[in-house]
Amino acid sequence: MKPAHLELLRRLAINDEHALSQVIDGQAIDPPLLDDKTGALVKVATLVALEAGSPSYQWAIDAAHAARAEDTEIIDVLVVVAPIVGVARVNAAALALALALGYDLEAQP
Repeated sequence: MKPAHLELLRRLAINDEHALSQVIDGQAIDPPLLDDKTGALVKVATLVALEAGSPSYQWAIDAAHAARAEDTEIIDVLVVVAPIVGVARVNAAALALALALGYDLEAQP
C-alpha cells in the first residue's frame, strides 16, 4: 500500500475533519489511482447501494458516459452489486437506471 493511502485511511478512521473534507472534495489522493471510467462506475454502484433517486442516476450515467463507459458496463455494475444490496434495491435501481439510460421499461413489450 502506498504511504499516502495508509495515512489517509488512518486519518479517516480517527474522523480527521481535514481528511474528510479532502475526500468529500475529491482531492484526497493526487493523482487518483482509479481512472475516470472506473470512478464513474463505482459511483453508479454506490447509488444502487444507497437506493438513490432518479436525478442522481441521471448524473451518474452522464458522468459514466463522459468517461466512455458503455451501457452494458453500467448494467453489469448492477449485476455485480446485486448479491450485496439485495432484491429490493436491484428492482428500484433497474427502473431508475433504465430511465437514465433512455429506456422506458414499462413501454417495452
